[in-house]
Amino acid sequence: MPDETRKLLTIVTEAVLEPDICQTLEDLGASGYTISNARGKGSRGVRDAGWSSSGNIRVEVVCSNNLAQRIAEHMRRHYYDDYAMIIFENDVQVLRPEKFP
Repeated sequence: MPDETRKLLTIVTEAVLEPDICQTLEDLGASGYTISNARGKGSRGVRDAGWSSSGNIRVEVVCSNNLAQRIAEHMRRHYYDDYAMIIFENDVQVLRPEKFP
């Protein structure tokens, strides 16, 4: 079974942005994404894990390096100044590379 390296791009941000982020990911060509609730503390204070607009979400996208960079740049340009958001990426080995163009 072939395996290939892709990027796992993780965005942790305010839940109120979920609809916009989902649309952006689709518009930029992501083949899929996973969203879960998140909680923690950062420079903007403590965030609870509720799905209300006061909570945080964790968005994960497995994709090519090129797409990860485009998504990250879009998020930085449109959201960093006004919303609590962090983005990080990791290399991951995928066992079904055809699912992650």
